[in-house]
Amino acid sequence: MRLSWYKIWRLGVKEWWSLARDPVMLGLIVYSFTAAVWIAATAQPDTLSRAALAIVDEDVSPLSLRIRQAFLAPQFMAPEQIGLAQLDTRLDRGSATFVLVIPAGFQRRVLAGRPAALQLNVDATRMSQAFAGSGYIEQIALGEVAAFMHGVRADASARVALVARARFNPTLTPSWFGGLMELINNVTMLAVILSGAALIREREHGTVEHLLAMPVRGAEILLAKLWSMATVVLLATMVALLVVLRGLLEVGLQGSLPLFLLGVALHLFATTSLGILMAASARGMPQFGLLVILAMLPLQMLSGATTPRESIPAVLRELMLLAPTTHFVELSQAILFRGAGFEVVWRPMLALLAIGAVLSGLGLARFGAALRPR
Repeated sequence: MRLSWYKIWRLGVKEWWSLARDPVMLGLIVYSFTAAVWIAATAQPDTLSRAALAIVDEDVSPLSLRIRQAFLAPQFMAPEQIGLAQLDTRLDRGSATFVLVIPAGFQRRVLAGRPAALQLNVDATRMSQAFAGSGYIEQIALGEVAAFMHGVRADASARVALVARARFNPTLTPSWFGGLMELINNVTMLAVILSGAALIREREHGTVEHLLAMPVRGAEILLAKLWSMATVVLLATMVALLVVLRGLLEVGLQGSLPLFLLGVALHLFATTSLGILMAASARGMPQFGLLVILAMLPLQMLSGATTPRESIPAVLRELMLLAPTTHFVELSQAILFRGAGFEVVWRPMLALLAIGAVLSGLGLARFGAALRPR
């Protein structure tokens, strides 16, 4: 079968004009690659930031003062000193996530070598802060006790020290991971939505009859929709990388951007084909929207973008090797976080090419039926 690349080009330009006249889709593209990336990077949902801490100091000693002054920004807001009678009220109202109680005689018991305890009350309904904050508070409080006893930050009797070296994100900036993962997820989502919506628009606007009357093949129409929508997402990805992530958020992009964009192009080949296949199976935009929701949730949650794949059950972990997002997340993290070269990421790229070929073949098989008026 001989394809006319000129027809594919002209049909793709037609898709651009159709997208330009759709303000809702244009707004979704702009938001997904600018504001959504910024919000995901700066919201810091997985780190402790500006936690509300109140302290009940019944000891009123130099040691308790030292502990009170150790909780600093940005992890904590300025701790508020309250009375013991106010403890339950603050937690009930949600005005404090943590309430640390320093009992009377705490310093005297510590200096005498007798058992001493601090009580930490936690509002566990604030899940992300409750888990991380408890560890922070324990480490800070015990560190101050050790410093008060020995005059230094470490135990003077210690002979072994653990030196941590943070690779690929030396300043432990949480916005690096959040912003990049949001961009990766939005590339998948927009590729599926735009390609599928391009097909459904043909049916809803009544232009499917025009396509059927034209001297074009189904494969040419399919390829035109694939390359035109993939180009839009690819350009938006470049803007998000260079303007939002590197420019505004100052994310340290380690690897080769051309190599990453090659991986994006292969991923778009697979995901735009998936969007065409889903749209060809749907009867309208509402049904297509439901299919997108059902597909995107496992694609994002089980791909390794939010949690390491090693923590996923073995059956799902193996099953997700059939999903393009698994390989795209792997190569994206390798290139952008660790500066990997082609010799490291050629396997996920080959997997994306194979998955894209299968999905495009399935999409083409359903495409002819989708073009017929219902």
